[in-house]
Amino acid sequence: METVSTEALTRVWIISLVLGLVVTLVVAFLLIMIRNTARKILGGVQQIWTEGKLVANNTIQIPIYLTVTNQVVDQIYATAVKIIGGTKAIEQHAAGCPGCPACVFEHRKFA
Repeated sequence: METVSTEALTRVWIISLVLGLVVTLVVAFLLIMIRNTARKILGGVQQIWTEGKLVANNTIQIPIYLTVTNQVVDQIYATAVKIIGGTKAIEQHAAGCPGCPACVFEHRKFA
C-alpha cells in the first residue's frame, strides 16, 4: 500500500477549503441577490396595494356623487325648460307686437 505524503494531504485540504470558501461566497452572493430582489418585489407589491386601496376608496364614492350629479342635472334641465318656454313667449309676443304701449313704456323705463 502506498502512503500519501503529508504535503499532498495538506495540498488537498487547502484546495478543498478554498473550493468550499469559493462555493460559500458564490452561494452567499446569490442569496443576497435573491433577498434584494425579494425586497424590491415587496416594495412594488406594497405600492400596488396602496394604490389599489385608493382606487377602491374612490370607486366607493361613485354612487354618492352620481346621485348628486343626477339631482343637479335634473335642476339644470328644469331651468332650461323654463328658459325655452320664456323664449317662446317672447318670440310669440314679438311676432304680434307692433310696439304696444306696455312694451314702449317698459322700453323707455329701462333705457
